[in-house]
Amino acid sequence: MKRNLIYPLMAATLLFGACSKDFLDRIPVNKTAEEEFWRTENDVKLAVNAVYGKLSDGMYSDGASDLVHAQYPWESPSTDISSGSVTTALNAGWDYIPIRTCNYFLENVDKATMDATLKERYKAEVRFIRAYLYIPMVERFGDIPLVTKVLTREESNVPRNAKSEVLEFLYSELQDISTKLPVSYSSDDKGRITKGAALALKARLYLYENNWEKAAATAKEVMGLGYSLFKAGVESELDKKDNYSAFVDFDNVADESKFRSGLRSYEGIFESENEGNSEVILDRQYIEITQSQLNNTFLMEGSVGGWSSLTPTQNLVNLYSSYKTGQPIETITSAARAANYAKADKADFVKEFKNRDPRFYASILFETAPWNALTPEGGYKFAWQSGKSNMSQTGYNFRKLVDPASNRRQLDSYANVILLRYAEILLTYAEAQNEVSGPDATVYDALDQIRVRAGMAKVDRTIYATKAKLRELIRNERAIELVLEGSRYYDIRRWKTAPDVMKNIYSISNGLAQERAWTERLYLMPVPQSEMDLSYGVLTQNKGY
Repeated sequence: MKRNLIYPLMAATLLFGACSKDFLDRIPVNKTAEEEFWRTENDVKLAVNAVYGKLSDGMYSDGASDLVHAQYPWESPSTDISSGSVTTALNAGWDYIPIRTCNYFLENVDKATMDATLKERYKAEVRFIRAYLYIPMVERFGDIPLVTKVLTREESNVPRNAKSEVLEFLYSELQDISTKLPVSYSSDDKGRITKGAALALKARLYLYENNWEKAAATAKEVMGLGYSLFKAGVESELDKKDNYSAFVDFDNVADESKFRSGLRSYEGIFESENEGNSEVILDRQYIEITQSQLNNTFLMEGSVGGWSSLTPTQNLVNLYSSYKTGQPIETITSAARAANYAKADKADFVKEFKNRDPRFYASILFETAPWNALTPEGGYKFAWQSGKSNMSQTGYNFRKLVDPASNRRQLDSYANVILLRYAEILLTYAEAQNEVSGPDATVYDALDQIRVRAGMAKVDRTIYATKAKLRELIRNERAIELVLEGSRYYDIRRWKTAPDVMKNIYSISNGLAQERAWTERLYLMPVPQSEMDLSYGVLTQNKGY
């Protein structure tokens, strides 16, 4: 039988109240009163560090694109978005709570007594985070409320500002922020937001808006700040055990060394042992063992403790070009692939994956693909187990972003999550400058840096000699270089290619993995109906919903 605790609680309150008239005014022992907090430099530092926790990556947004299958609708809205099943009941990223956190900091920080220069830097860091949070919202919804202060209850119903107004605010903010932040930090401050991060985010926004001249100019500013692409050193003993001669026809020992260096350099960017490498412009920090992210769990398959939440599509697999020629590969039909896969001997099936870009082997797990570094005992080879729990629906799993070191220790990954990196800046510059003036030496050089790091040949100037041809290559490079980093959702919309690529996806056995549909309204997401209701008619809806 339930006991009624209300009256005993009231009695206790009255009793204590009789003993001490200020009992109800006491500060809870597990909380800090607002008036007791904003006083010292350390208070402000703690507050800034808390705001950093609002930074998030774009991995799941790629699940709403043609390159990635997000199989669990309860994990993110990407499953519904990619299938075209978008209604006003879906919240596709309309979230002002973290923005309010930024505004709250900015309204209270001046209460603290501390070094003025450091205070301005902390303000700039929080303003960056606010801009970072606004960008996916304005790109997904178009017109949105631009809120730059903590709203009272009476002020809470705010109409949508024009997208152009929000963009101008963000461009101006990021430019001003860049003048208040250092190029780099040392010691305990390493990993904080820098001038380069502010400019890189600004370049990204210009690119998303197809503002070619400003995107190229801003990317070029970042290119002058001292970043460089990460390149791996000597292979580990576990990595040396991976035999790629079964997949690549190496010309000689030097050719194999180049290939392996490209593969290790690309996958090594994201591994915990290479955190804070020369390519990282901004990453979300994680503390080893005590704080972890779930990339290993989300991306790996069930036999090694993963969920296969996000898996590669055949469309992505087809984009990795030939290691031998640098040209697109000849694809086979789904029926032919299924027939090859059905054979007990997988030799014919594996032929499709031979002689590919090293980034393919660093990013995609396919039948028989080796990865000795993944497990403590070594010897891991990927085998698709169709129909079993926590297994891919496409027949592939991701290797990219999985940290093998933490996986061997049976931990969720504690590798930092990269939010902005130099390769993206090079691709931004290449795309924007090509659109401004067509191919030139600087565009080729930006692409060559990425391709050579990956073990590929430089761009063939005779084949990619026109703006149109080079555009095709650049778009392909963005897809394979940046997959799972959150750009593809926005790319296929700004390029207007979404209707061409958002098609049904099938598994390697030719089974329907997900039915997809595209309509024009999906260029923008709907304002959630719950927000419309709370606004009492102030918010308006996007077209088509």
